Amino acid sequence: MREVSGWAAREPGAGLEPWVFERRELRRTDVAVRVLYCGVCASDLAAVRGGDPAGFPLVPGHEIVGEVAETGSGVTRFAVGDRVAVGNIVDSCRACGPCRAGRENWCEEGVTLTYGGVDRVDDSPTRGGFSSEYVADEHFVHALPDGLDPAGAAPLMCAGVTTWVPLRRWGAGPGRTVGVVGMGGLGHVALKLARALGAETVQFTSSPAKVAEARRLGADDAVLASDGRRMAAQAGRCDLIIDTVGAPHALEPYLAALAVDGTLCMVGIPGGDLRVDPMSLIVGARNLAGAGSGGVRETREMLDFCARHGIVAETEVVPAREADAALGRLARNDVRYRFVLDMAA
Repeated sequence: MREVSGWAAREPGAGLEPWVFERRELRRTDVAVRVLYCGVCASDLAAVRGGDPAGFPLVPGHEIVGEVAETGSGVTRFAVGDRVAVGNIVDSCRACGPCRAGRENWCEEGVTLTYGGVDRVDDSPTRGGFSSEYVADEHFVHALPDGLDPAGAAPLMCAGVTTWVPLRRWGAGPGRTVGVVGMGGLGHVALKLARALGAETVQFTSSPAKVAEARRLGADDAVLASDGRRMAAQAGRCDLIIDTVGAPHALEPYLAALAVDGTLCMVGIPGGDLRVDPMSLIVGARNLAGAGSGGVRETREMLDFCARHGIVAETEVVPAREADAALGRLARNDVRYRFVLDMAA
């Protein structure tokens, strides 16, 4: 076994503290990644604060960027020293319809998550990227394109691909108008991607301070959600709206902003059940959809696109020893727009 150091919560709600643990020795097609940076996602906070007690001690982190430290005997895509990235999925059955189509995130047998999951071979628990090293099969390791800042690229492995998939699925591009609800870790990346795809972009935000910030990041328009007059003026404007908000909120104002046959796609996960007035969907033949993460092919397509357009997340890089403080600030929404841990600091 390989001895690894990391940061773990020993039980739900506990703070992160240093922990030395073991990872498996490399299998034939495994890659050992020396972790350089790891993004801090809202799902990390949720897992640490309220995850299943059976999954603890828990090492979070699924937005990993690093370099190859060692390869298994059958690895063909990577060599020691290559810059690579790992996202929130590290295995699947690879035989079902979605897997064969490159959409491993919808594996019919269920995916193996980067942390909080169970290894498909030996049933050991998976532990995440808040650690010095990660081991994964090369199929789920992605080459990091040249030119991408490694710290800024780390959040692309979750926030990037999660918003990229619906933008591509519903045809964001020239002649289309894309709205983005929320301007946090996912929302600001969605805005950059939609803009680079050539769509007209409208940022919806509940924060007056973020109106000007949205324009700085490339929004063609920014609308304060509490401004009833401005919201009413958006009626029928957007072909697609990506809703990234993770807190409960009314959907009707955004459904009203959709054009005929438009789609509101939810990638944020508000707590509780959704309540939607059926007429807000029926009038205008509007669609309410959801999306989550992406498969291997979609992830690599997203990384290549970001490299061509110079897209990375807006980050605050902090030393790994400040991981617990970063989670606390994230809980208070005190971040612009994504924390990234410097695991080598």
